[in-house]
Amino acid sequence: MFRTALRNVFAHKARLLMTVLAVMLGVAFVSGTLVFADTLSNAFRNQSAKSYDDVAVAVTSYANPDDPKEEPGLSRKTLDEISAVDGVAGVYGRVEGFAGVADPDGKLIGVGWSNKGSNFTPGEGGKDTAYTFTDGSGPVKDDQIALDKESATKGEYQVGDRVRVATNGPVKEYTLSGVFTTEDGAVNAGGSLVLFDTAVAQKQYLKPGYFENVTVTAAPGASDAKILDAVKRLLPDTAEAQTGQALADEQAQQIEQGLGSLKQILLGFAGIALFVGIFLISNTFTMLVAQRTKEIALMRAVGASRKQITRSVLAEAAVVGLVASVIGFVLGIGLAVGLRSGMAAFEMKVPDGPLILSATPVLAAIGVGVLITMFAAWLPGRRAAKIPPVAAMSSVHAVATTKSLVVRNSIGTAITGLGAAAIVAGASTGGSDGRMYIGAGAFFALIGVIILIPLLSRPVIALVRPLLVGPFGVSGKLAGQNAVRNPRRTGATASALAIGLTLVTGLSVIGITVGTAIDKMTTDNIKADYMVSMANGGDLDQSALTALEKAKGVTAVSPQQDVGLEVGADDFMSASGVTPGAIQQVLNVDVVSGDIDSLAKGQIAVAEKTAKSRGWKTGDSVNVTFTDEAKATVTVGAVYKDSEFLSPVLIDTKVVNPHEVKPYIPQIFVKVDGGQTSANEKVLIDALGDNPAMTVMDKQDIRNEFGGAINTMLNIMYGLLAMALIIAVLGVVNTLAMSVFERQQEIGMLRAIGLDRRRVKRMVRLEAVVISVFGAVIGIGLGSFLGWAIGETIAEEIPGYALVLPWDRIGIFLVLAGLVGVLAALWPARNAAKLNMLNAIKTE
Repeated sequence: MFRTALRNVFAHKARLLMTVLAVMLGVAFVSGTLVFADTLSNAFRNQSAKSYDDVAVAVTSYANPDDPKEEPGLSRKTLDEISAVDGVAGVYGRVEGFAGVADPDGKLIGVGWSNKGSNFTPGEGGKDTAYTFTDGSGPVKDDQIALDKESATKGEYQVGDRVRVATNGPVKEYTLSGVFTTEDGAVNAGGSLVLFDTAVAQKQYLKPGYFENVTVTAAPGASDAKILDAVKRLLPDTAEAQTGQALADEQAQQIEQGLGSLKQILLGFAGIALFVGIFLISNTFTMLVAQRTKEIALMRAVGASRKQITRSVLAEAAVVGLVASVIGFVLGIGLAVGLRSGMAAFEMKVPDGPLILSATPVLAAIGVGVLITMFAAWLPGRRAAKIPPVAAMSSVHAVATTKSLVVRNSIGTAITGLGAAAIVAGASTGGSDGRMYIGAGAFFALIGVIILIPLLSRPVIALVRPLLVGPFGVSGKLAGQNAVRNPRRTGATASALAIGLTLVTGLSVIGITVGTAIDKMTTDNIKADYMVSMANGGDLDQSALTALEKAKGVTAVSPQQDVGLEVGADDFMSASGVTPGAIQQVLNVDVVSGDIDSLAKGQIAVAEKTAKSRGWKTGDSVNVTFTDEAKATVTVGAVYKDSEFLSPVLIDTKVVNPHEVKPYIPQIFVKVDGGQTSANEKVLIDALGDNPAMTVMDKQDIRNEFGGAINTMLNIMYGLLAMALIIAVLGVVNTLAMSVFERQQEIGMLRAIGLDRRRVKRMVRLEAVVISVFGAVIGIGLGSFLGWAIGETIAEEIPGYALVLPWDRIGIFLVLAGLVGVLAALWPARNAAKLNMLNAIKTE
């Protein structure tokens, strides 16, 4: 029987091609993800280990630099004491913070959040072991900096050039003293690293004479553990020490966890692709078994048992799965290489390292490919075993009995009903619990609909059949009839497309709805023409606010300054420091009671929900404690409606600034005469000193800032789901090709009685379009239902949430489904039209 299985594989190479492609693509996704994750993990682990090669002990300070009661970091005295420890060869103190460098066009080099500044700490011989200089040397004067090699190349800077360096304050110019290479994580993440003289960096990022981190190197033969014990005794309570090896291991573990999440996401989409592939594989083997009815019946007549027939089909599937898995694994290696190279498109630099091919991806690729193929072929194999020996005397293929269809439809209805009930229950429950119900319900609903698709195909396709007959005549009529001739086959083919479009439509409904709500929220709440913020998401210096207030044409400026207030005992409340008179011009403050102008009198404004929960009303007195522990009594001057852009409490910056060591200003809103114009934007940019680290966003930029991430996420999801849709397209091609093969006699007869080649092609193409659009309609309907349900669970978290069905995208999905049908039919339609009439008619 195994030899028979091998013979069947070689006899039907062309017909099994689509199955091989489906398994191959799914396996490539799985193995590529595993190889990619292993390669990245190994590269980052090696980088982490390399960066701590010379570090015996690493010390980190967790002191609060704004707390006057404690030292802001590790003092020079502490470093000197560490230097005196037996076995210590060198001690290097570090401070760090944000620093950005402009390219020749004045744009920030790097990705903002990973642009870093630190200090050059020369040891013996004037060298800093953390950096290798390829040109020049480290900064030793106040007006000098050094720059990492990649950033210097992007900025076209050479030693001796003047470089503009941006922090959260005014831009300053420095002389480039040197260019270096480093294993620093910020640079490897696509950012930049600027080295200052130690005194300059301390003044900029901490306080003179203090460090945030210290690295200790050991003399040859010295014990890291003994140095660690000695160093720990010298540290304040706000500092922690580890060996370099322990820190490297900790970072390696963090890298594993971070990459683990990415790996799970990619494997999830690979699983979807393989799930879709199951339908293609099952359909292929079902058709092959149907075409070999007489052969299988003859084998049963000469003594083959049912188990032997089933094993023969499974052996055939195993051979196909093995071949596809091997090819898929090779493609997966190429995919891993491509993913690694593609990270450069996101400005993510991956450390150099070899491609890691461990046993896990190999075993996973072969195991997944073979098992999925055999699983998908099991049901067709079981059906093959039921073919009676008497069928050897007839050329009629075995058809599904009425009883089997009734049982199938009954089971499908029950499962679909169960899934739909769980989805509705989840939507009613809301929150994370509701989403769990919806997840379970979606699984059952999808399985149930897949089971019911053969039943649904007849009435749904019957609705569109008149549309085919009118414009396309006989070809359209035959296409409609052919599409429902074998409901099981049509259903299996349409199911693959339905699964992909269920996910795509569900994501689109959620994404568009949330995006619309956020967009409306932004439009309704922001009156300002511009918003100024830091590229790294950090805080702006007070000097930026002053500069904007003095800029020509500016009519209103207000910060959204983060303020922490304590109300009562250990009851902290988020508040925003704003500019009275300007805040209502740049943001929509919908006052419920009182007067927002009362902010100028030192009073506070409170959000409606906060006021209700605390029992406050206009005119009440509230006792507050500021961050410096100074106490005060303030009056509630106004109550306003809650807004995502306003904190629960608003207070004048003049009231809170005397109590802040350094005001924390994440954004500043600006309104100007004449509204948004390129000239006004230029005025603001010039007022900020043409600082590349500060972004000046107009209203559209602001909307993109808050809603753009959703579109990016949707595009990534579409890309990842493309693999499943490609496999679904292969399923349509496969079904049509096999259908044409089965209907050779019929097509020959049609040709003989006058159906020309053009109309034969049209018939096959229309059949493909009908099947594809049918699958798309099912997927879009189920996806919209799931999108609504998930949206109900997050509606309370997003103000102004209202379901939006993206009709434009749904229309595109339907058009693309039709296009898929046309493209999938090219090869089968061409083969059908080329059939020789006489040979086709006599085909058995």
